[in-house]
Amino acid sequence: MPALTTVFLAALAAMVAIRWWLAGRQLRALREHRDAVPAPFAAVISAAEHAKAADYTAAKLRLGRLELAWEALLLLLVTLGGGFAALDALVARLGWPPLAAGVATLALLALALAAAGLPFELYATFRIESRFGFNRTTPRLYLADLARSLAVAALLGLPLVALLLALMRAAGPAWWLYAWAAWVLFGVGLAFFWPRFIAPLFNRFRPLEPGALREAVERVMSACGFAADGVYVMDGSRRSSHGNAYFTGFGRHKRIVLFDTLLERLTPVEVEAVLAHELGHFRLHHIRQRLALSFGGALAGFALLGRAAAAPAAYAALGVPVPSAHAALALFVLVVPVFTFPLGPLGSWWSRRHEYAADRYAAAHADGRQLATALVKLFRDNASTLTPDRWYSAWHDSHPPALARIAALERATR
Repeated sequence: MPALTTVFLAALAAMVAIRWWLAGRQLRALREHRDAVPAPFAAVISAAEHAKAADYTAAKLRLGRLELAWEALLLLLVTLGGGFAALDALVARLGWPPLAAGVATLALLALALAAAGLPFELYATFRIESRFGFNRTTPRLYLADLARSLAVAALLGLPLVALLLALMRAAGPAWWLYAWAAWVLFGVGLAFFWPRFIAPLFNRFRPLEPGALREAVERVMSACGFAADGVYVMDGSRRSSHGNAYFTGFGRHKRIVLFDTLLERLTPVEVEAVLAHELGHFRLHHIRQRLALSFGGALAGFALLGRAAAAPAAYAALGVPVPSAHAALALFVLVVPVFTFPLGPLGSWWSRRHEYAADRYAAAHADGRQLATALVKLFRDNASTLTPDRWYSAWHDSHPPALARIAALERATR
């Protein structure tokens, strides 16, 4: 057995084992704390609501475990099991030009993998989310969203894939550098165009109406020195009762988006505090840092792909006997996450640091007590567990645990 095959199998087995073990720890923590609301939340969150959050999280974890096993099996079937090689040979029989055949092979692979994961997505949406009272998506809306998503993926993804494959074939040894530049331009362009032209395909956005809430939003924007293209309310309630807020875009095209479900639950001053937190990410340059890390990671990835694509033995070791540009791209996308999995805790730690910093920023530019009150409401209404396992949280959670986050906010508001 080639050394790369052995290393790949060992890394995959380790990833599955660690994720399974962490999920088990989380499930045990949920069972142990299910019937006892942590003291700082006892006045706001009832025992029934706390138990609901534990049961909701546990249901998602159990489904996630099954999905994990299924995805690992699929990965083995596509690579060492010869699935990609068979698909590649099937497309080659059509006699299309190499570039068109490569794009078609990757598109069919993406469709096949998406179809394989569809049962889990359907179960999560129409069983788990519905069981706990969060789902508002109808089958008709789900199918419409799916059709729109496929259309957008085809319109944006196929030209990008064609460009990358063309560069891999014709741009010489430094093709990976040109490919990285194309990737960066695509990402920046998408950030500009998404709010205005793509997001409205899926949701309705209306300007925030004048009133107390609009005044609160404008007040916090002024305090934070933030200029936006507009403040919009999104009809998130069409699909889910979960609430959220975010801002998107670059430069003069930044816009603030508030879910209508968020506005149903929070008072204007609470929304002001939540928005101050989101603006804190911008003012503290977290967005730029994440973009820089993303683009830097992409540069390292394309450089690695440039080396791996020129090593015929790597293809064979991963179940692809015929090297090609599209095979290199597919194997890279499929296999690299297995080897980068150990970096998960570092990314989660960095994200949690940003969340703490944004909370402190919000406490300095709005009312930190109102942010704490809003967060508790969101924990309750979104059925977020208040008692995660510390190892599971350290590995997976991009936001601090509820108890730690509220305690940090209380210290910031003293």
